[in-house]
Amino acid sequence: MKRLVICEKPSAAKSIASALGVTSGADGCFDGNGYLITWCIGHLVGLADAAAYDPKYKKWRYDDLPILPAPFRYEVAPEKAAQFHVLKKLMECEDVTELVNACDAGREGELIFRLVYEMAGCNKPFSRLWISSMEDSAIREGFQSLRPGREYDSLYQSALCRQKADWLIGINATRLFSVLYHRTLNVGRVQTPTLAMLAEREKNISLFRKEKYHHVRLTLDGVEAVSEKFADKEKAEAVKNACVQSAVICASVVREQKKDNPPKLYDLTTLQREANRIFGYTAKQVLEYAQSLYEKKLLTYPRTDSRCLTSDMAETASCVVHLAAKVPPFDACSDFFPDVLCMISDKDVSDHHAIIPTMELEKADVSALPVGERNTLLLVCCKLLCAAAEPHVYETVTASFDCGGHTFAAKGKTVIAEGWRGIDRIFRASLKEKPEDEGADSGMELSFMEGQTFENVPVSVTEHFTSPPKAYTEDTLLAAMERAGAEEMPEDAERKGLGTPATRASIIEKLVSGGFVERKGKSLVPTHAGMNLVAVLPEVLTSPMLTAEWEQQLNDIAKGRAPADSFMDGISAMACSLVQTYTHICEEGQKRFAPEKEVIGACPRCGRPVYEGRKNFACSDRACGFVLWKNDRFWTSRKKELTRKMAADLLKKGRTSVKGMWSEKRQDTYDAAVLLDDTGGKYINFKLEFEKKKPAIAGRNCKEVQTICRIMSTIRIILLPPLLPISANTTRASLWASG
Repeated sequence: MKRLVICEKPSAAKSIASALGVTSGADGCFDGNGYLITWCIGHLVGLADAAAYDPKYKKWRYDDLPILPAPFRYEVAPEKAAQFHVLKKLMECEDVTELVNACDAGREGELIFRLVYEMAGCNKPFSRLWISSMEDSAIREGFQSLRPGREYDSLYQSALCRQKADWLIGINATRLFSVLYHRTLNVGRVQTPTLAMLAEREKNISLFRKEKYHHVRLTLDGVEAVSEKFADKEKAEAVKNACVQSAVICASVVREQKKDNPPKLYDLTTLQREANRIFGYTAKQVLEYAQSLYEKKLLTYPRTDSRCLTSDMAETASCVVHLAAKVPPFDACSDFFPDVLCMISDKDVSDHHAIIPTMELEKADVSALPVGERNTLLLVCCKLLCAAAEPHVYETVTASFDCGGHTFAAKGKTVIAEGWRGIDRIFRASLKEKPEDEGADSGMELSFMEGQTFENVPVSVTEHFTSPPKAYTEDTLLAAMERAGAEEMPEDAERKGLGTPATRASIIEKLVSGGFVERKGKSLVPTHAGMNLVAVLPEVLTSPMLTAEWEQQLNDIAKGRAPADSFMDGISAMACSLVQTYTHICEEGQKRFAPEKEVIGACPRCGRPVYEGRKNFACSDRACGFVLWKNDRFWTSRKKELTRKMAADLLKKGRTSVKGMWSEKRQDTYDAAVLLDDTGGKYINFKLEFEKKKPAIAGRNCKEVQTICRIMSTIRIILLPPLLPISANTTRASLWASG
């Protein structure tokens, strides 16, 4: 009798086979020690496309909406059918008495296994492997404490609801607004609110108008004391003049000791944010690097939203901390006494604990890893060491000065104990390129005393401008997605924000690939189409509240606190409401998504813009009638096509140079200038202008000309008539002149 273990990916199956001592493999599985270990390839089974319910749905038409399948149909991905048949055949084996769901321990992993299990028509009992690390020891411990698969039925129902709800709103809203606006407009419950945040930021940036302001500055022993802001420069100059002849008195010195506690460990979102800020990696890249490290047994499960560890991990965490401290550049840390207990909090851990390195770190050659994986692993090591270190203790000093009846302030900072920031500093010093926030916590020491007086202090006025909001980066966008809708959600809500740590990266990529967002350096900027999409969609689809409410309800379903049917009824009602509310779009609205045209030049008749069309270059004023046809007989007979550059030259200069035109008469090619000959008629005429051949001597330098003249003079003398009398006084010049 055998257990059939189904993993999510081949790499996971290989790791589990190794941990269980299963070495032989054939026909899409590993076999041995009472186990058959096989794998899916991600989602083998998914929801069928709309056309699977009725062929008429192949075309997108308003009259066919809403599409509400009952029941939903599932199908095997065509490119993955071979692997599905391998799994189905293994499930049907007579010596397989039990299955083990070893897919990733989360909502999507549960969905992947269950859909394959049901599509194959299997009814054999199954257990659930729930682990957070691919280390051999963690795998073996997991198999010793397998849980009944049916304990996760609620999690499966939650995953089904998420999948069906996204299908219903995605299919219906996307088709609805695409049909109305005659352009494919992808609508999703997470990506659309995310796009709305980007559009709002872009609008604020475009509407921003910078304002000038001024500061008056006193230079005191190399330290600057700064005044309040002055919008009026004359006011700032008046304050400066009042201070020029006045003494500066230190009115007060306020010292305050502060403490920065160690940071929490990484969940996926904070890892993606910091990797973007420090290395410039996209959220998708970071997830791929972390997943690869997980499969190499060097990191724990990355798709987590927890930033703490559980109490049963204290001993393991202590060992891993000491291993991380031996990895360069952290081996330079001295006097490091880790406190593991500060990372422990059972109540703050959901399905998976925070991301940390594994015990495999001891045997790993970190320097041999691909650069993206190496940097990601070092980042996780750094966070682990910082989280276990002592607090960063410092003293802030605020000195207030009085001069000419005006107040100035200088601020400084003195580090008392570096604590965890010392580890962070060592890590950042090892980087070839320093992150943008490097030095953000630095501050100079101040040693002023109350009552101290300064004479003849240099005074200056500096000019400044207010800054516009910054465009989102992946770092700041991920943070905004995580916080979105938090103010409106109840305090005890377990799931807030847009999407989940595991899905946010793919949402950003979908917006970019769909042409609604573009990357400009590190910035994420909505395109013209993205701005328009947000403008035409109803608030229910652009507000983060929709997905925040969905996630809360899905979490309640997963916990067994809410029925799945009522959730799906609400989703169906929402799809119907959208279709009934948006029945048509005004003509002006339909122009929103018309492709932006590039101006080729100015019309020579009326001066209005000339745009390129599929077959011509035409004046934007139809009444004008000016048009240059690409297939004009003038061009086709010469085997040439009127290009954008040629049209631009004709409009700007009235002529364009063309090479290689075909002569039907001579059966050969020639070069010439084509001149625009517009007589105001329906068709535009053209003229040819051939360049005149210049004398052969043209283009030669002075020495060449002189040499040619000497040669011609010599030839002329030689060829003189023999009867011409030549006297002793005859010169070459006179001979040449006489002809």
